[in-house]
Amino acid sequence: MTMAGLEVEGVSVLADPMAVFSVAKIRETRRHPNADKLQVCIVDTRDGVKEIVCGAPNARAGLTTIYAPTGAFIPGTGITLEPKPVRGVVSNGMLCSGAELLVDAEADGILALPDELPVGASLFRALNRPEPASDPVIEIEVTPNRPDWLGVAGVARELAALGLGKLRKTKIAPVTGRFPCPVPIVIDDEGACPVFAGRLVRGVKNGPSPEWLADLLRAAGQKPINALVDITNFMSLDRARPLHVYDADRLSGTIRARLGREGESFRSLAGKDVSVGPAMCVIADDQGVLGLGGILGGESSGVTEATVNVFIESAFFDSARIARIGRETGLFTDAQYRFARGVDPEFVVPGLEIATRLVLDLCGGAPSAITIAGDRDAPALRNRPAVKFDPARVKAMTGMSVPPAAMKKILADLGFSVDVTPEGWNVVPPSFRRDLEGPADVVEEILRIHGFDRLPAVPLRRPEGRPLPAVSPLQNKARIARRVLAARGYAEAITWSFCAATDARAFGGGNPALVLANPIAAELDCMRPSIFPSLIRALGRSADRGHPGECLFEIGPVYRGEGEDDQGLSVCAVRQMKPRRHWREGETAGDLYDLKADLLTVLGELGIAEEALNWRAEATPIWFHPGKSATFSLASPEDRNQGIAGLFGEIHPKTLQTLGAAWPFIGFELWLDLFPDTQPKPGKARTAFVRHDLMPVRRDFAFILDEMIPALAVEQAVRAADRTLIRSANVFDVYSGPEIGMGKRSLALEAILQPVEKTLTDQEIESVSRVIIDAVEQGLGGALRGA
Repeated sequence: MTMAGLEVEGVSVLADPMAVFSVAKIRETRRHPNADKLQVCIVDTRDGVKEIVCGAPNARAGLTTIYAPTGAFIPGTGITLEPKPVRGVVSNGMLCSGAELLVDAEADGILALPDELPVGASLFRALNRPEPASDPVIEIEVTPNRPDWLGVAGVARELAALGLGKLRKTKIAPVTGRFPCPVPIVIDDEGACPVFAGRLVRGVKNGPSPEWLADLLRAAGQKPINALVDITNFMSLDRARPLHVYDADRLSGTIRARLGREGESFRSLAGKDVSVGPAMCVIADDQGVLGLGGILGGESSGVTEATVNVFIESAFFDSARIARIGRETGLFTDAQYRFARGVDPEFVVPGLEIATRLVLDLCGGAPSAITIAGDRDAPALRNRPAVKFDPARVKAMTGMSVPPAAMKKILADLGFSVDVTPEGWNVVPPSFRRDLEGPADVVEEILRIHGFDRLPAVPLRRPEGRPLPAVSPLQNKARIARRVLAARGYAEAITWSFCAATDARAFGGGNPALVLANPIAAELDCMRPSIFPSLIRALGRSADRGHPGECLFEIGPVYRGEGEDDQGLSVCAVRQMKPRRHWREGETAGDLYDLKADLLTVLGELGIAEEALNWRAEATPIWFHPGKSATFSLASPEDRNQGIAGLFGEIHPKTLQTLGAAWPFIGFELWLDLFPDTQPKPGKARTAFVRHDLMPVRRDFAFILDEMIPALAVEQAVRAADRTLIRSANVFDVYSGPEIGMGKRSLALEAILQPVEKTLTDQEIESVSRVIIDAVEQGLGGALRGA
């Protein structure tokens, strides 16, 4: 069944849940010490003598009844027994009523059985029923495109086509009406209900269903109600044909299939009030709404055991409308489930004939003729276009050789008709198959019945040339950035690629071409130009829930414009600067310098040296705080307007106000698609540690420079003075004052010289120092302080 598409979810034996119940005899009873209406019964069971607490009024010594042990599932109440104390006395099981066992809903008290039944006898023997130990219940998962599988007849057709048996095609004999149907039917909206058929049956005697019908319904998980209702449920399960029955004496005037009206409502069979809208298809009489067509019946016209005259409805409803009503109202019934997927439009009258025969057999009565509203031959119901099919497509598409005769037999067994012409086959699907659209669908039908396991095993051809890498260079860069940021203490977030249009405009976006026509939420109506708004709002939600000061990062798409090349992959990291409770006043999760260290670590792992970065502090976007932010590029200093690859800094307070953020935020964003591909390392091991035998030489310099010259430029100029000897250069002091001059500042830095072959002489050290001073004076216009 699974190989043919009927996915089996489970197989259970019908008798298993009921096998735990057995005959028991009450030996003695005594009053419960803590409750006047409870008794403590000493009971002989197949598990020995048990003490059971019982509240039934007919519990007495010598009574033969049904015992449920601890752990048994009670079908009538839906509970599983546990050894819990009842008012201080532990009950070791339960004595059952007919309602709890779903065998007698009207009985008062526990079951009273014949005294001759022995202790330990099964429930089935006690009820004079055959033991259904070998009756399996198979539960299958039905795909949405196969509503014909929602009936046993449709599954039987598939199994017969698989060769597991022969399908019994019982001819549906029409039931002759003894009189014209006195109930008029009118369709006011054929788009909602194209066909409506019905007939009246007079003089029925409604009551409990026979055991064969009740057992079938219980096996399917349904509770038997009465014969008339059970027949409609049986038709849904057996033929996938939902029906409805009305007490004809409770109907008034004409039955109409129409659209609902504002303010209308009805009480459902479950006793709940249901409001009706103008887009809903309702069944109504002259007094008002009787129910939702194809979904739910109403209490006012429901049948009872007192029903004498019954009107049987068999209609066809628009599947799209039924599905939409179910989603809007939350009313998902068995009928709605089938109509939403599409029932057989040509089975309206045959289904009514079968139901009529069942009513006559089980309840008696005299049937009327069938009355029909709508057009059963409407194109919307009978439009089954033939599929032009070439049998050679099976071999071409699957590699499997299936004889044409076998193909014809498979299609015929599935209900298709095949007309062979010189131009090919015309395959007409049956009325219950609306999912066939082209030759590929026909091939699939043939293949799944012939057997997927018969597909020839053909090895795939090895691709020619060098195999492509498992990951792209861009994916590799994202992987490196993810590992670095996680190691630096950031938590990864995954947010939507959308944001609010107001957020997008705050971060340089909001292009009308990037606004969504059908957003999934009102606050997610624009493609995001940056990940910043997503992370800032995520951190804000985290702080609102008692987790301030978190650090988040995300790697995801951003949309800088509407062009094909404007989508990029961004790495964004954000820190919340809310002060934490700490003995050091004003302690936060980090500052801009910690953020810059994180940024440089990521860039370093991506193969971008700090010396290759071109920083600009004067051209940061408006969503950054001026003076506390910078952009950088990978271009040469002479071409400073090209290659902007990232930015970092503190978010502007006005921007945070737009996002509703209450605390400062800092962060950086890199666009990985603008970075050069990372060169693979020769191995995973670190490079060998180089130990120098000679002590390094440290020299301090203080230069007076224009205050607009970045400190990084000074460090780079010092390192470039002699790359062989100068190992590092780092600024350790900044000073500005009136004695330095307006627009000037003093930068003090330490240069570390590392000799390799021999100890440096004083003359060599002085020579290198002079080269450093010349590099700063000539390259940056600086002057040695104090010179």
